Amino acid sequence: MVIDQSTSVCHEDITVDLFANGIRPWAESIRRGTLSFEQSVRHCLQRIDEHNPLLDAFECVDRERALATAGALDKLLSNGTDFGLLMGLPMGVKDIIVVDGLPTRNGSNADTEDLNGVEGALMQRLRSAGTVTLGKTRTVEFALGSTGVNESRGTPWNPVDRTVHRIPGGSSSGSAVATSSGMVGMALGSDTGGSIRIPACFTGIVGFKSSVGRWPLDGIFSLSPTLDSAGPLCRRVDDAALLHTLVTGEEVGDRADVRGLRLGIVDPVFQEDLDSQVADDFEHACRLLQDNGALIVRLSFAPVQERTALFSTIVPAELISCLGPARFLDIRDRVDSVTAARASVGLDTSANAYVSAQKRRLELVRQARATFSRVDAWLSPTCPFVPMPVSDLSSPAHHQRALLASRNAQPGNLLDMCGLSLPMQRSALPTGLQLLMPLNQDATLLASGRAVERLLDRR
Repeated sequence: MVIDQSTSVCHEDITVDLFANGIRPWAESIRRGTLSFEQSVRHCLQRIDEHNPLLDAFECVDRERALATAGALDKLLSNGTDFGLLMGLPMGVKDIIVVDGLPTRNGSNADTEDLNGVEGALMQRLRSAGTVTLGKTRTVEFALGSTGVNESRGTPWNPVDRTVHRIPGGSSSGSAVATSSGMVGMALGSDTGGSIRIPACFTGIVGFKSSVGRWPLDGIFSLSPTLDSAGPLCRRVDDAALLHTLVTGEEVGDRADVRGLRLGIVDPVFQEDLDSQVADDFEHACRLLQDNGALIVRLSFAPVQERTALFSTIVPAELISCLGPARFLDIRDRVDSVTAARASVGLDTSANAYVSAQKRRLELVRQARATFSRVDAWLSPTCPFVPMPVSDLSSPAHHQRALLASRNAQPGNLLDMCGLSLPMQRSALPTGLQLLMPLNQDATLLASGRAVERLLDRR
């Protein structure tokens, strides 16, 4: 984008990604007067017009209200009212989150909007900070799925490959695609079993899963009250830190470097069946961390292998409880076939099985926390493979492999952790580096993540 200072006319170059280096440089350009909020919003809307016909990241776009809001914010800023660095930020919002004035479809053709309630505290805090919602982004139906595929409403196209339709990751698929392609500065997602971190990994951006209970969840479709959390998909860890401070009031400090950071690699499950590029990128990242003073510690935590049994007992049962068995049976034939099959498990989950799974989960949470006497964070690849073509999912072998997308991410939810995925690819397709820390260590995780990110920038 070029600003003609003599005429104050903005000559749009939509090839420019305003947020490639994060929110802070963009916000600084606003305050220098070289860019306005309205120009930023127009720029993003033009990128949506250019890219969304292929990428299909948006469920709906709130064009007129976004422009009107941005113009009003420009007037406030010119009169000396500054709400902070997120003021005027063009954002996308996952279509399970209520935004006043916009429909909430929960990724479904079935009418379930009544289950979400009214706009909640998270959106109200963002609105009070002056963010600008450009629209609602695609999601896997009912937020239940890790590939990003949605037969009902459409599957976004991963922008890392404009010639082959690759999976974007899910369930916050549209939020990841919109952010990665520069159609928004940041987008909101939710994470129940990796639904922020997985699409962040597959689209080459940052994804932050907050601790359960740290970010408000009212006004957000409830897939699993036990495991649900919210967070951003963004370009830099600093972006996530800015939003975390806004939402929670918790300041994120700065960690100068990774010296002395104790990182635990959980063997063997997190390292099994990795694509060669994922294995190579992870080995390089570990070597880079070690060479710069981080301590790599080998951990054994065999119970992590129970994640599939626990997740498939707890989550479908809680989804059926949210939808109601009668409603689910009525709409099942109109629901994405994979989502319907996974959710149907909840119809047959007994109270005894559910209670036993919850009891076992809490036992594992206690055991996992004990490992943090030796390490500060668990370290792993976010996903074991690079994003595969959507067409490959028709093959039983590839479909089975796709189920592993959440293998390394789900434990973060089941074991009550906060999590972060950072881009670690050196070439070719995106790969992600995951950091997991115990419940309510979000600020420490983000501070550590910034230090790791600075190191990975050298890769």
